[in-house]
Amino acid sequence: MTMGDRLRELRLRKNISQEEVARQIGITRSAYSHYEINNRQPVYETLKKLAVLFNVSLDYIIGGEPVRPETTVTPEAIEIIRILNSMDQERRKQSIDRMMAVIKQAE
Repeated sequence: MTMGDRLRELRLRKNISQEEVARQIGITRSAYSHYEINNRQPVYETLKKLAVLFNVSLDYIIGGEPVRPETTVTPEAIEIIRILNSMDQERRKQSIDRMMAVIKQAE
């Protein structure tokens, strides 16, 4: 399956138009259309946006196997990682310790 086939399949599964995909990732519909028909290859930054939009790995878009659902990273997890990465090491450790305490209490 080509990258264009994957992109088309993902878009149809999400039940959105090429125009909507293009709008959400910040390109023209025409540019996105070229990706689906394999006339052009998206740049890395666009591939990352597509992976986030379709909730799949970059590897899957470019032809790899799908990520098992239990290993899919949610937007919330990505946000937590972003926040933790912006902290200094001590504050990050304290935050992780607090999160682990909350998780253990919930068990």
